[in-house]
Amino acid sequence: MNQKQAKVRSDILKALAHPVRVLIVESLSKKYRCVCELNALADIDQSNISRHLAILKRAGIVADRREGMKVFYHLRTPCILNALKCAIEVMKMP
Repeated sequence: MNQKQAKVRSDILKALAHPVRVLIVESLSKKYRCVCELNALADIDQSNISRHLAILKRAGIVADRREGMKVFYHLRTPCILNALKCAIEVMKMP
């Protein structure tokens, strides 16, 4: 691995480094969701959810599609769920 590859990996992990973003990723593992549905995950306003989604989108973790006035988000890279599963395994270690 070179420096550039390490930076890309670090940026992806940074994008996951917030509890709300982890909740978003977990929620999107089940189906496409609009911002209004994602608001129910955490007690924060729509602009904050949108900010978190933008971070995940820049990292390549989520993507979106428009349907009229609504924007629906989905996991662009479902394999990211493996990283979240791995985090649980790390917590179990003595």
